[in-house]
Amino acid sequence: MTATVLVVDDHPVVRDGVTLLLRAEPSLELIGSAESGRGALAQVGLLRPDLILLDLRLPDMLAPEVIAGLRQVHPSGRIVVFTAHGDHQGLLAALDAGAHGCLLKDVTGTDLVSALRRVLRGERVVDPRIMPDHPSRSDALARSGLTRREYEVLRLAAQGQTNPEIADTTGLTRNTVKTYLQSALHKLGARNRVEAIGKASEAGLL
Repeated sequence: MTATVLVVDDHPVVRDGVTLLLRAEPSLELIGSAESGRGALAQVGLLRPDLILLDLRLPDMLAPEVIAGLRQVHPSGRIVVFTAHGDHQGLLAALDAGAHGCLLKDVTGTDLVSALRRVLRGERVVDPRIMPDHPSRSDALARSGLTRREYEVLRLAAQGQTNPEIADTTGLTRNTVKTYLQSALHKLGARNRVEAIGKASEAGLL
């Protein structure tokens, strides 16, 4: 099955380069592009692509704002942030806003296609050269015993997402989301999600 892709970048060279890469990949079809956050929201509302490849820095909106808007307009679309700045603090905010992946712009064509396929399968893909996790958060996660998936589901719950919304964001089934949340609650010694979010916050996880 062919997946549709929208590229959002204000640099024509980047858009042209991605277009050439995807043209050679039959499983991915580029159906449009945008040069700004507002343009992306308009295009996504019309085209409803399976995946949005989004530049971290756009001229009119911050990436987290664009991501939040995209998820409202088209909740099932997968969002991958594409950036030249591997250490940029905006990556943390983009991931927290619900991006499904972060890739560096110098990624090879083969690696880009592979990463996009993985995101479409429901994985969260972050270029290994990007280190978005703060060390203290990683330590807290290790101490808590939470798995990455349990933490991700709990983090989205802390943002106010319902189980169906978390399922859409992560690509998991609703039952799986419920299972991860119940496991997180058990590990944190919490009786409900509100208590779990409070305890996770106290532990430095959120």
